[in-house]
This record gives sequence, C-alpha cells and structure tokens, in this order.
Amino acid sequence: MTGYAVVVDAQRLFARDKEPTKNEKSPGVEGNLSASFAAADEKLHRQSLHCDVLVAGGGMAGVCAALAAARHGAKTLLIQDRSRLGGNGSSEIKMHIVGADNHGARPGWREGGILEELRLDNAVRNPQQSWEVWDLLLYDKCISEPSLDILLDTIVCAAQVDNHHIHSITARCDKAETLYTVEAKIFIDCTGDSRLALEAGALFRLGRESQSEFGEALAPEQADKRTQGASILFTAKEYDRPMPFTPPAWARKLTKSDFIHRPIDNSWEYGYWWIELGGMGDVIRDNEKLRFELLAVVLGIWDYIKNSGSYPAAANWALETIGMIPGRRESRRIMGEHMLTQGDLEGHWKSFPDGVAFGGWNMDDHPPQGFDNPDIKPFNSVPLSEPYNIPLRSLYSKTIDNLMMAGRNISCSHVAFSSTRVMGTCSAVGQAAGTAAFLCATRDLLPVDLYRNQALLNELQQNLLRDDQGIRNLRNQDPLDLARRARVIAADFLPGAMPDHVINGFIRDEPGEWANRWAAPMSQEGVWIELAWDTPISLSVIQITFDTGFERELTFSSSNWVKSRIVHGPQPETVKSYRLSAFGTDGRERLLAEEQDNYQRLRRHRVTAADVARLRLSIHATHGAAEARIFEIRCYA
Repeated sequence: MTGYAVVVDAQRLFARDKEPTKNEKSPGVEGNLSASFAAADEKLHRQSLHCDVLVAGGGMAGVCAALAAARHGAKTLLIQDRSRLGGNGSSEIKMHIVGADNHGARPGWREGGILEELRLDNAVRNPQQSWEVWDLLLYDKCISEPSLDILLDTIVCAAQVDNHHIHSITARCDKAETLYTVEAKIFIDCTGDSRLALEAGALFRLGRESQSEFGEALAPEQADKRTQGASILFTAKEYDRPMPFTPPAWARKLTKSDFIHRPIDNSWEYGYWWIELGGMGDVIRDNEKLRFELLAVVLGIWDYIKNSGSYPAAANWALETIGMIPGRRESRRIMGEHMLTQGDLEGHWKSFPDGVAFGGWNMDDHPPQGFDNPDIKPFNSVPLSEPYNIPLRSLYSKTIDNLMMAGRNISCSHVAFSSTRVMGTCSAVGQAAGTAAFLCATRDLLPVDLYRNQALLNELQQNLLRDDQGIRNLRNQDPLDLARRARVIAADFLPGAMPDHVINGFIRDEPGEWANRWAAPMSQEGVWIELAWDTPISLSVIQITFDTGFERELTFSSSNWVKSRIVHGPQPETVKSYRLSAFGTDGRERLLAEEQDNYQRLRRHRVTAADVARLRLSIHATHGAAEARIFEIRCYA
C-alpha cells in the first residue's frame, strides 16, 4: 500500500460476500460481536435503559465528556469496562496527565475547564498523593452529578444501526450477569480503541499514513499498519535496609547495550514510559502476549538495576507496584468530517471556524519496535511553535450521523495523533464533545448541524468558554453576560493589570503578561473590584474565574521530578476568602455570597437579586500571593 494508511469500514466486515476494496483492510472477524455471546446471553438478566447522551469509555476523555453533557442538563450514561475511572490516568496504569503546557515547558497553557477542576480538587483533597484516592475522586465527581449515571465493569458489545444512525447499543456486565440495551440520541466513543464505532460500522483508520497523502514531512514514505505501542509502568520505594530481588525465570536478561538510548537515572520511584511494545503487531488482539512481554521487560529492568552492579545505590530499593494492564497509546482512529494533520497543527488551524479545544504537546512519535530496538531513540519529538485549535469536525463520524468521539481516537492522521493523544488534550476534547452532545440531544440535532449553522456553532463555542474551556483566538461574546455592559472600577490595581480586564473576554495570559487579569496588592483590609450599570439589573448567577497558576505544571504523578514542581495543596495565586455584595439604587448593601476557603479557578454563585446598580467582589485573603488576581467576572439574569 502506497499513499494510504489502513482504512477500515466495519460495516463491510459484517458482509461475508464482499471483499475489501483496494484501499481498505479487513483484519478478520472484527466488529459486531453479539453473535458470539448468543448462548451465554440466554442466562443473563436483561435491562433496558434510555438517556440523551451515552458515553462509552471512562478514561479522562469519557469522564470529562460525561460531566460536561450532564452538567448542561442532558440525561447521560457513562459506560466503563473497568472497575474504576481514569483509563491510563488511573491507578491501573499510573500515567501522569500531560497536555499543551508540555510538562510546564510551555507556561500558561494548562487546559482549564473540567480537567483543571479535577486537578485542583486532587491537589487539595489528595495531599498524600494516592492513586486510589484519585480514582475515588473521579468516581465521586461522576456519581455526585444528578443527571449522570455510570455502569462500571461493563463493555459495549453491539450496536443497532439503521441508515447510518445508531438507535441503541448493547452492553454486557458479567459481574452483574446483566445485558443492557441502551437507547440514546447521541453516542460518544471515548473507548480509545473505538469499540463503539467498530460495532456501529463507522469508518476508521489504523496505522501510519504516507507522506504523500497529506503532505506530512514527519510521515513515513509508505503507509503501513504500524502504531505506537503499549507500556506497563512500575513504582518503587526506598527502605532503611537492603531489599534483595530475585527475578522469575521468564524475566528478560538485559545488558548495558539495551539502555544506550534509555538512560536509567539514580532514582527509581517511577519507571519507565519507554517500556513499550506492540506497535509492530495488533496492540488490541495481542494484549495477553504484550502483558507477558512487558512484564518480562519490567522485571528484567529491575533485575538489571538491582543485580548488575551498576547501581549500588539501589540496594535498599524495592518494587512497590507493577501494572498488570498494558496502557495503549494508539489503535483505531475514527474518520470524521475533517482529518487533523501535521499542517493543521503547524498553522492551518488558524483558518478553522469551529475550534472547540486546544492542544500543544509536541508531535511526539514513538518507533513501533519500541523496547525491542535498543539502537534507536524511543521517541522523536518535534516541537510546535504554539498551541493549536482542534475543530468540531474532527469530533464526529463522517459515516454514522449521531456518533461523536473524544480521546486518542479522534479524526486525525498518525502524525497529528502524536500530539493530540495525551490525556490533557483528550480531556479538553472530551469536554467539547460532551457539550456539543448536550446541544444535539436536547434540540434533536446532529453534530454536523452544529458546524453547518453559524448561530449554533457560536452558541457551542460560547458555552465552552463560559465553562473555562480554552479555545485559541476566541473571546467571550456571550450576549447574556450582563458584565460585558458594566463599568469596572477597583480600589487598586498593579501597573498593566487594569480592572476592566475582567470583562475583556479572555481568561488566560502569556507568561509575564497582565493583559487579561486584574491584579491589586493585598492589604490588611483586603481589596475590592466593582461592576456598575447605568440601568439596574437582576442577577441569578455570578461567575468568577480566578488565577490558579497556569504558569506552573499541575498534574498527578509518581515521578519525584514531576512532584517536585507541583504545589500539593491550594495554588498560592488563588483567592481564598471573598464576598459578593450588591448595591441597589438606594445605596444599601446586600450580601449575596461569601466564601472562606476557595481553591478552585471557576466559581459560580446562584443568587436572587433585583435592582442591582453595583456588584462588589471584596477579597480578604489569598493562598499566599501578595496580590489578588481575577481573570473574569460574568453576570447573568
């Protein structure tokens, strides 16, 4: 195959009398697996469910998609095949979440939105840095959302499709001996492996495109089926006494030559992302083989650290946890209305009218041979000059009209995928897809309708901005935001950090800039900022976006290097104590809301206030910063 990656039409796979076309590939018996369950299904309990939005896959993209849809009011069901949420970012895999800020190397570009909320919650509620507590935090967020239900240990195993439209899916939970039939209006595939799309017969890609298909300099000359691989991570701990290690007989026997391009540092608490295999074969179907081989590599590496004599300081170190599930990087990518490519990431994105999230991780490809080829570097990372927008058109299927996707399976080339695949970006894409799904499900629309109707697209983008989603080159133009009509004054401000910045429509700054924040030095009496209207208004919602230190990395990791850069608690820039007061035309002050221990970036207060001529935000304390900092204030009737 020259000039094309593998393109798979799952519907073709179901029809035995059809052969794959020239540019399609049939990997065998794949797709609708319901027939294989027929005999066992007779003994299972049957249950029918209905929802507006169904999210398949409970990794970070799925969690953010489900929370976004449910918070806007869509009745949402999240189905996850594991007993916990978070996917590669959970305790089962233990991969830290990275994104557009490149481990803090691109300051100011943390994702915001739901992911920022989760990160801030974890920093405060999980100071002991427990992976299982992080799992619980995600579970708590989901079950606490009134419009969101979740089914754990449940896998989507079939889809009922007619005329390119999913009417229902079948999901199976062997632990509960239950077979679910779920009807929904919009379906979002966040499974990573595109299992829902596969069952629905959606068109998808697998492997690497050729340079000639999209003009991508980083692509191989010829297309192939090779992918990035899967990894198993481990953690280790230092003790106060020698801790010997005897590997099992099946552990790999490694030598110094295996680590020419894979240095082992003198700290072994968290290792190593480059323990990677599977890119040369089928990373899905080879799962059991890969589990064994990856464990053999993990134990071989630990044997080398402990017993080769090269690391005497490791004498008191012992393994603490070893992953048992290969964490996949890449498999199927669903084909959407737009295929995101290298050229898009390098500048063409600026012409997209439908940006709904941003990415910015380097184009970071891994050789498909992985650890089995020690003679080459385990990655090829090409920096991007700036973050880029991801379009809505890459988040819905071109062949199944009510199927959306979020995560590593969005519509992009392999080269573009090497950047979009990281979980911070996947989370932002999940929030975008969930918000779009809410609009579609509650108004009987299809995802393509949002793109083709400018008013609907504007509404989607403005909803995302209101929820603290970052979108490049887009400002708040919400016609319902009454703050945009206000005059802004403040007790004080720092040079350049003007009071009216809180209504200029932007909610992040470049490092060293104060172009989109108000800031004022704190005093013993505190400091205040005030919005005033010529004509008094009524208020029902007041929204504030605080500064939570986007200049710094904030993630959860077992790496000492990463942990040393993180503030494990409230971020010092954040306003801790504040109050909101309204003043009527009579000049009388009314207390609307008060907070003594805030640590979140986005806060909404529901109030009941009429005849409001002025709204004052009084700030009494921060979590350490010498100045109060506010990005935005919004007001809604």
